Amino acid sequence: MQKIQHIVAATDFSSPANVATNRAALLAQELGAELHLIHVVHPLDLYVGSELSFDFQMHYQQVQQQTIKTQLETLAKQLREQFSITVYACNHIGRAHTEIASYAATANAGLIVAGAQGENSLLAKLIGSTALRLLKIARCPVMIVKSKRASIQRYQQVVAAVDLSTGSAEVPELASTIAPAAKIELLLIFDSNQEAHMYKAGIDEALLDEYRTKALIHAQQQLNDILAAQNNGHMTQKILNGYPPEAICERAKALQADLIVIGKHNMKNIEEWLLGSVSKGVAHDADCDVLLNNS
Repeated sequence: MQKIQHIVAATDFSSPANVATNRAALLAQELGAELHLIHVVHPLDLYVGSELSFDFQMHYQQVQQQTIKTQLETLAKQLREQFSITVYACNHIGRAHTEIASYAATANAGLIVAGAQGENSLLAKLIGSTALRLLKIARCPVMIVKSKRASIQRYQQVVAAVDLSTGSAEVPELASTIAPAAKIELLLIFDSNQEAHMYKAGIDEALLDEYRTKALIHAQQQLNDILAAQNNGHMTQKILNGYPPEAICERAKALQADLIVIGKHNMKNIEEWLLGSVSKGVAHDADCDVLLNNS
């Protein structure tokens, strides 16, 4: 895993965004990274009504752009002084998730940080927030900050959810990078739905028990190998049964975790549209911050 040298933090100057930018600044301080603040204006937000004159429209746009520039510069200055980090600021016009992902790729960002809320229109509520849409197109890990506490502290308890697929291979190292002093639990969930489907298909209980036992032994060995490779005294492991999105969130709540790290669980397009992926489900339902490894 490459060192994170650039962090992109999206802001719309709301309270949730302020918490997210503070989290991004703290991470930049800890990792020795540069912070890039980005604010994206939707094209329609530049117009206040067709009944107004063209000259007034142009004046309104200029005033709005200057206001945004001033807000960005003020925020950047505040974060520089508070965290002693390098901060850049930019303003783009377009759809938030595409502009943020594009800028992050151009800046060679190793992490994108965004608040859980934003673009609170009816359309956003129907098809997902900016943060959730970012998960699909970003080329680097995306952190969704769900904490509402203004006071940001270093992460203390992390759940690193793995499914032993290639999508979750870098999750333990990413968790250690983002939260080096935290307690980290490697969590593997055996999907109870899969066993239910096997049972409905006519597989008897004895065969299911044999499958379950072999799978558990194999998973335990793989988790042991991961722990040995990480060589992190703060890292433990846990295997549970359940429906993955719910079980991961419930475990995080039981541990009072302040961060969940999860790999990208890919599904076929139609299946993801109908059911939602594990990572999207966790990002939506978790009470704590969520970091998705998109790389």
